[in-house]
Amino acid sequence: MLVSWNSTNQCNMFCDHCYRDAGARLQEELSTGEARELIRQIRRAGFVVMIFSGGEPLMRPDLFELGEYARRQGLRPVLGTNGTLITPEAARELKRAGFAAAGVSLDSIDAARNDAFRRLERATELTLAGIENLRRAGVPFQVHTTVMDWNVGELEALTDLAIELGAMAHHFFFLVPTGRAVHIEDEALRVREYERTLSRIMEKQRHVPIELKPTCAPQFIRVADKKGMPLRFSRGCLAGISYCIISPRGEVQPCAYLDLPLGSVRERPFDEIWRDHPVLQELRTQRYQGRCGACDYRERCGGCRARAAYYHGGDYMAEDTWCLYRPPGWRGGEARG
Repeated sequence: MLVSWNSTNQCNMFCDHCYRDAGARLQEELSTGEARELIRQIRRAGFVVMIFSGGEPLMRPDLFELGEYARRQGLRPVLGTNGTLITPEAARELKRAGFAAAGVSLDSIDAARNDAFRRLERATELTLAGIENLRRAGVPFQVHTTVMDWNVGELEALTDLAIELGAMAHHFFFLVPTGRAVHIEDEALRVREYERTLSRIMEKQRHVPIELKPTCAPQFIRVADKKGMPLRFSRGCLAGISYCIISPRGEVQPCAYLDLPLGSVRERPFDEIWRDHPVLQELRTQRYQGRCGACDYRERCGGCRARAAYYHGGDYMAEDTWCLYRPPGWRGGEARG
């Protein structure tokens, strides 16, 4: 089980796809004391991995202190970052605090395109320097890439670069229209390209020594299965089942891309929200509608609940129409695009 905490809304970038619409620090973000209490509640709820993300978490002054506290509480702290602020000193502090790994965002092998998407001059140069600082400090890292129509042809090359840099994994985040990403929805892959891309990633996995994982694309479970490829992942969409996210102000939601506030940890302990909230309980039933409900991969894939909600007027239990697969005996409609 893993939980992601957006530790701050503050960020030195203004990326086109940001689900949190990050930039300026919000008023009333959780204090150090509140964050410590949240960490205790997360551990009490049975979580194992705690992701410190943002915004840009390195803009939070108490990040190292809180990461060390999470480790002492028995959690595995990891970092989700754009990498540009990871100086040699910051990398050493991450190591000292006990951060087990870092996920660093890189969206193109073309520096100009990556910098334009990230809205920061020299973003690529600074990110690569941050990655090298992590490597030298002995902090394991993986590369994160958001997949869109303009960079879909670069994915294998980005994996090769990740290997060259010393990454332990390359994770592909398929665009879901949330936050600022609603303004670039037309850049998301349509279903046939989406399916072809999942197949390409799984084929690439056969030939590389690092882990490749599509995220917000749970159909990769089926694609790998059809290719006879064993995976360590037993489930595609984890939203509300073994994953959730917490905002800088302490609002809980089922996943980063399903913008559905479930309550504040300032008003009710996180472990109670996680255990009892009706939305989370409904997600755990896996009683999906349409093809997802009839699918023989229902329990292993689950469809993307955030994408289902976006394209079905907020219905997070609807079918994920971004899927080509037709379950045995299905006589319903066609997928999109």
